[in-house]
Amino acid sequence: MNSSPLSRTATLLLRSLRAQQGQWISGAVLCRQLQVSRTAVWKHIGALKTFGYRIESSPRRGYLLREIPDRLVPQELREGLQTTVIGRAEIHYFPCTESTNRQAKTLAGGGAPSGTLVLAEEQTAGRGRRGRSWFSPPGAGIYLSVILRPDITPQEAPRFALATAAAVAAAVQETTLVETRIKWPNDILAGGRKLGGILTEAVLEMDRVEYLIIGLGLNVNLDRIDFPQDLRETATSIQAETGRWTSRIVLTRRILESLETTYHEYRQRGFAPILQRWEALTEMKGRRVAVDVMGRTYTGEVTHFDADGCLVIREAGGEAMRLFSGDVNYLG
Repeated sequence: MNSSPLSRTATLLLRSLRAQQGQWISGAVLCRQLQVSRTAVWKHIGALKTFGYRIESSPRRGYLLREIPDRLVPQELREGLQTTVIGRAEIHYFPCTESTNRQAKTLAGGGAPSGTLVLAEEQTAGRGRRGRSWFSPPGAGIYLSVILRPDITPQEAPRFALATAAAVAAAVQETTLVETRIKWPNDILAGGRKLGGILTEAVLEMDRVEYLIIGLGLNVNLDRIDFPQDLRETATSIQAETGRWTSRIVLTRRILESLETTYHEYRQRGFAPILQRWEALTEMKGRRVAVDVMGRTYTGEVTHFDADGCLVIREAGGEAMRLFSGDVNYLG
């Protein structure tokens, strides 16, 4: 199932144009392929143009696809996507929505299968951890949520925030060459500033997880001046770090592929090798931190991360403290 702004006929038309991209294809050929009239072809060409596809037309030569817009529509995302689960069952696309996690939760509650993907060009109420908002301007970032139905216990669910962070950080670094780091549990950093955030939500049934929602917000094509004033010192984007525009379609595909590979690895080999990669992407060990846990602050030196990915700090009195979640601030 695809929740897409493109009709079935427009999708088939786009497929024909894409197959001949850079070459002219006659209206008569398109009519035969789609089994529609010339008027219908013209109508759907107009719809594609409205959506950002640059298509030239000529009475004698037909139509020529010149440029594909960088929008995260299902038809574009699936082109070349190397996954078997994520993005293969259902893709739900929204030009604008309050929150992809909120949409995903509704879909999951209605029985959407594992691997269902929700994408948005813009979020009006994008959410971060602990109810915070996530700046989500149109066409400038990657805002997505994935529904997974892993056979795991509730105690395992927090591991998926770290697994997702490792997968996303690696995909961003590989695709854009931006040097990424992770701040526990799930902030993606570049140059010491926040590049992306991950929000995982689990719905539990007694001794098992019914489903997981993994949400990602990633700043891609924004200049630093595009951020609100209160975020300019703490947030960054791929464009701000590289000075270059990045294809969100290409990057999203790579992120989904990395996430699926990590998901299969977890099922086959467990969490240990993923945690090892996650630790290689963080610079927290040995640093003094203050961790806010539901309004209470714990201060100490980061000693390690345990087998479940929990943060372990040693407080001033020498006592080790194991923390499942919290907001970390570096102290020097």
